[in-house]
Amino acid sequence: MKKWYQLDVERVEQQLHVTTSKGLSSKQVEQRRKQYGDNTLEAEKNTSKWLIFLKQFQDFMVIVLLAATLIAGMLGEYIDAIAIMIIVLVNGFIGYFQEQKAEKSLEKLKELSAPMANVLRDQKWGKISSREVVVGDIVKLNSGDRIPADVRIVKANNLETEESALTGESLPVMKHATAISRNDLDAQDQVNMGFMGTLVTRGSGVGIVVGTGMNTVMGQIASLMANTKKVPTPLERKLAELGKILIVVALFLTVLVVALGVLQGHPVYNMFLAGVSLAVAAIPEGLPAIVTVALSLGVQRMIRKKAIVRKLSAVETLGCASVICSDKTGTMTENQMTVKEVYVNDQNLHVTGDGYNISGDYLLNGKVVDRENSNLEKMLLYGMLCNNASLQVKKGKYYVDGDPTDGALVIAARKIGLTPMSSEDYKIIKEIPFDSDRKRMSVVVEDQNHKRFLITKGAPDVLLPRCTYLFDNEQRRVLKPKDQEKIEGAIDEMAEKALRTIAISMRPLSNEESLDMAFLEKNLTFIGLYGMIDPPRKEVKSAIEECRQAGIKTVMITGDHVKTARAIATNLNLLPDNGLVLEGYQLNQMSVEELEDIIEDVYVFARVTPEHKLKIVKAFQERGHIVAMTGDGVNDAPAIKASDIGISMGISGTDVTKEASSLVLMDDNFATIKAAIKEGRNIYENIRKFIRYLLASNVGEILVMLFAMLLAMPLPLVPVQILWVNLVTDGLPAMALGLDKPEDDVMKKGPRNPKEGIFARGLGWKIISRGFLIGIVTLIAFMLAYQNNPDNLIYGQTMAFTTLVMAQLIHVFDCRSENSVFDRNPFENMYLVLAVLSSVLLLLVVIYWAPLQPVFHTTALGLRDWMLILGLSSLPTVLFGFTKK
Repeated sequence: MKKWYQLDVERVEQQLHVTTSKGLSSKQVEQRRKQYGDNTLEAEKNTSKWLIFLKQFQDFMVIVLLAATLIAGMLGEYIDAIAIMIIVLVNGFIGYFQEQKAEKSLEKLKELSAPMANVLRDQKWGKISSREVVVGDIVKLNSGDRIPADVRIVKANNLETEESALTGESLPVMKHATAISRNDLDAQDQVNMGFMGTLVTRGSGVGIVVGTGMNTVMGQIASLMANTKKVPTPLERKLAELGKILIVVALFLTVLVVALGVLQGHPVYNMFLAGVSLAVAAIPEGLPAIVTVALSLGVQRMIRKKAIVRKLSAVETLGCASVICSDKTGTMTENQMTVKEVYVNDQNLHVTGDGYNISGDYLLNGKVVDRENSNLEKMLLYGMLCNNASLQVKKGKYYVDGDPTDGALVIAARKIGLTPMSSEDYKIIKEIPFDSDRKRMSVVVEDQNHKRFLITKGAPDVLLPRCTYLFDNEQRRVLKPKDQEKIEGAIDEMAEKALRTIAISMRPLSNEESLDMAFLEKNLTFIGLYGMIDPPRKEVKSAIEECRQAGIKTVMITGDHVKTARAIATNLNLLPDNGLVLEGYQLNQMSVEELEDIIEDVYVFARVTPEHKLKIVKAFQERGHIVAMTGDGVNDAPAIKASDIGISMGISGTDVTKEASSLVLMDDNFATIKAAIKEGRNIYENIRKFIRYLLASNVGEILVMLFAMLLAMPLPLVPVQILWVNLVTDGLPAMALGLDKPEDDVMKKGPRNPKEGIFARGLGWKIISRGFLIGIVTLIAFMLAYQNNPDNLIYGQTMAFTTLVMAQLIHVFDCRSENSVFDRNPFENMYLVLAVLSSVLLLLVVIYWAPLQPVFHTTALGLRDWMLILGLSSLPTVLFGFTKK
C-alpha cells in the first residue's frame, strides 16, 4: 500500500472521503472522533488518588505525632489517641481536597492554553482546539502555527516548517503539494507532509489530516510533549525554605518543652506528646497547599477577566512589573480597521461608514463619487484580490474572518458595489504572503483573457522605492520626483489624522515571465493609498492612567508611521509633553547601551520590527525594570521569551508566541493586562496575609506553652486542643483570606521589588508582635482561671483554649489590611465571615456538647467567662488596630 506522501491530492481526498473545498460534515466528524479518539498524545499516568491522600501524612512531624498517638493508645489513653487520629485524618482530607482542587485548576488551564487549529467543516472555516481535530479535516496553516496533526499538504505558498521537535534539525524545511514517488522516505524527506508538533515559520498552506494522536510520527516516536513537570514558583521555593527553618525551630522547641516539663515533674509521656503537638503547631503544614490553592484560584479569577496564566511564576512577577511594552493594533485599539480616506489620481477621497458596516460612500469635496471614477474601482478590486480575508455574517452582522487590515480593504470594496462575484473572473496563480520583515504581500493574477499581472500591497515606505510608474487617469506613466513628493505629502497628511497607510501597486506580466519572488516585485506601477483607522479602545485611556498611578510606565510599540503613532499616543494620554518617540531606523543606529541612556524618556516606538523589540526589552531590563512585553507574530517570540512577563494575544497571536509567553490575553485588550497586574498584586498580598495569620497564630501557641513551662505552671493546653486550633481555627480562615478582594490602594502603590523577602514591609514584626500578644492574653486567661480555681485544671485549660481560638479569629480581620483593621469593611469578604462563624460554632460544640468534653478536656463556660475571654482576645487586634502599622 502506498504511503500518504506518495499519493496525489485527489487520491488522498478519495481515500479520506473529503474534498478540500467543503471539508468534513458534522456527522463525519462525530463518526471519526468515535473511531480515532482525541488528537492527543498519551501522557504519563496521573498519580493515583490514594497516593495523593497518603502523601498528606509523609510530613516528618505528622509521622512523629502518629507514633506518639500509637504509644498513647498502648498506654491506655484511648480517648486522646482516637481524637488525635481523627484530627490528623481530617487534616489529611482537607490537604487532599486542596491539592485536587489546585490540580483541576491547572488541568483546566492547560486546556485553555492548548494550541488551536483552523479547520474547514460544513464548508465554513473555524477555530477549534487541536485535540478536536480528526482524520480528514482540512486544516489551514499560517506562519506561527503549530501543526495540530500529521497532514498531507495540498496547497503551499512559500510554506516552510521547523521540525526540530521531530528530527532535531533546526533549519526550516520548504514544503510543496506534489506527490513523491520514492519509497521508504524518512520523515524529514517527506516534504509534502506536515507533522504534528512542528512549527510553520513562513508562508501559508492547506493540508488534509491523515493521522492524529498516537497515529502520528510524533506519537510513534513517543515524544510526550504534554509531559511537563510542575516547576515550583519562586514564592513556593521561598516557603519550602521557610518550612525547613520552622522544622528546626519546632524540633528545638520540642526538646526544650519536654526537658523543662520533665524537670518540673510532669510525666515523660505527657511532656513528649505536648512537645510533639507543639512542634506540629509550629509548622503550618497547610501553608504550601494553601499557597497552591490561592495561586490556582487567583488564576481562575484571571481567566474570568480574560487573562490565561501559562506559568504560575508570572502571578508573582506581575506584581513587580514596572514597564508594559504594548502593541498598538488590537491591544490599545479595537482591531476593527476602517478605510476613511483613499488617495487615487492625485486626489483625496473621504470614505463614510465605520467598523464592519458595508454601507458607505466615497466623497470628493463633499460630493459622492461613483464606481466609474478613474482608477478607483481598479484600486479597490486589486485590494480585494491581494487579500486573505473574507466577510462572514453572524446574527445579521458582518465580521471579518482574517487579518483586520485585509478586512478593511474588503469592506472598502463592498462600499462601491464590488462583491466576491466581482473577483470570480480572476484566478490567483501565486501568492507571496505578508511577513513582518518584507512588510508587503503580492499575488500573481490571471484574468479571463489569460493575461497575467502582479498586485502588491504594503507599507508605502517599502513599496514606493519599488515603483517606477504610476496610474494617472487611466494612463500609466513614469513616476517623477514631484509625483513622489505628492504621494509622501498625502501619507503625512493621513498620518497626522492618525490614519494608517497602505499602498497598492501592480505590474503587467508576460505569460512566459518567471514567477520567482526575487524578480517579481520591481518596476511596479503605483495606483493609490488607503488611509485607515483602528479606533482606540474606550477603556484603554483609563487603564493607562491607572498603571501610571501604580508606578508602571506604558510604552506603545507599533509598525505604523511615526505621525500616526504620535497622534494615537497623544489621544490616549500616553505621551507626556517631554516624551520621546523613536523610529525603527534610529534603533538600527543605536546599541543597547545607547538606547539604555535615553529609554526612560521614550514612550512610543514607531516603524518597529520584531527584532527591535528584543533590543527594547534588554535596554529596559538593564535599567532595572521588570518588563511586560506583548506580541502576536512568530518573530515576537524571542522578545516575549526575554521579557520578565511575556504576553501573547489569544485572538491574533500565533501558537509559537503563546508558547513563549507566560500570559495570554483572550481578548487582546490592554485593559486586561492592567486587570492581570492588579490581580497578580492582590494574589501576592493575600498570600502574605495568610502567612501573617498562620505564623502569628503559631507564635501565640508556642509562647503560651513556653511561658507556662518557664513559670513552672501546669500545661495551659493539652495536645488535642493544640491540634484542634491548628486544624479548625487556622485552616478555614486562612483559606478565606486567599479569596480577599484587592485593597483600594493596590494600584496606587509602586511595583514590588522582585528581591523583596516574604517578611518585608514589617511583616516579620507584625507576626512576632501579634503572636506575642496572643500568647500573653491566652496565658493571662489561664492564670486567672487556674488561680481562682486551682482544683479544676480543665476549667483553666478551657479558658486558655477558648481565648486562644477567639484571639486568632478576631486577629484574622486585622490581617486583611496593611494599615488599620478599621480600613476595611469586614463583610467585603463573606467567605471569611462564614469561615470565622463556622470556627466559632465548632468551638461551641467542643465546649458545650457533653460527649466531646472529655475528648477535648473542656468544660462549659458562663457569661462572665465569655466577657473576660472576649475582652482579652480583642486586645491584640485593638492595641494595634487603632494605629497605622
